[in-house]
Amino acid sequence: MLSVKNLTRRYGRFCAVDNVSFEIPTGEIVGLLGHNGAGKTTIMKIISGFLEADNGSVTVNNLSVQDNLKAVQRLIGYLPESLPVYPEMTVADYLDYAADLKGLRGSSKTSEIKRVVAATDLSSKFLAPIGTLSRGFKQRVGVAQAVLGNPRLLILDEPTNGLDPEQTAQMRQLIRDVAKDATVILSTHIMQEVEALCSRVLILRSGKLVINKTLAELQQASTIDVLTSLNADQAALLQAIPGVTSVECLTAPEGQPPHFRITVASAEQLNDICAAVAAKVSAEKASLYRLTPAVMDMEKLFHEATQEEEVSHAA
Repeated sequence: MLSVKNLTRRYGRFCAVDNVSFEIPTGEIVGLLGHNGAGKTTIMKIISGFLEADNGSVTVNNLSVQDNLKAVQRLIGYLPESLPVYPEMTVADYLDYAADLKGLRGSSKTSEIKRVVAATDLSSKFLAPIGTLSRGFKQRVGVAQAVLGNPRLLILDEPTNGLDPEQTAQMRQLIRDVAKDATVILSTHIMQEVEALCSRVLILRSGKLVINKTLAELQQASTIDVLTSLNADQAALLQAIPGVTSVECLTAPEGQPPHFRITVASAEQLNDICAAVAAKVSAEKASLYRLTPAVMDMEKLFHEATQEEEVSHAA
């Protein structure tokens, strides 16, 4: 549905986006991550047609953004991080205005406004001036205008910013509902949002795309924690299992069984090696108290993927 090929954008000598390519099919929610200045906002603006690329191409639903800008923009809903709302307008007037910009007319416009107001729980503030709203309600107004017209591509920059836990849960469900018939790009610094919503993650570092993997692939670590009655001298038994690259015996409290950390050559072998470890412990007539494949959390993954950028900035 969305295809980005060899995208490059410079500001003078500074390369904000450096030869980035990726594709996102309909129905997928993809997290676009990176530190401030990594190129996320520039990519989102190019996809939406707000900026032109120096090189590369973007197609949405087989339409080129460069050659069919207006047609593509009718397919896109966009929530920028700082939405330029008009404080003197009421929520009703603003959504009516946004619907006009999207080409909605008559009964279709009326029903769409009713739909997005209900979906974002804005009914109680429908006639209130936007300038009187809290940050959370202003954010909901932004999301409401983004989903007007059932966009085929929804670009959300920090959509849960300023929302309380209950509102955040409602927003997540709204994004999932939209994604049933659309492609969603979610840019956020909140890793819990990525874990809750995204099936794939794109991570940018200094304008380059350094990671394009599914969440399952990223979270599948290559280590196994084993708690067993085997003693430290028997670590060689585990080391002999095919696919095991190292076995570390961690210091255990006095009177507690040894704790082994096994590193495997490939995360794809994790299940087979777990089974082999259990079989080996059983064959030695030892007890197996715990066998836990480690799972990487998004905070750690993000730090590791962007560490080089942090170091270069510090220099």
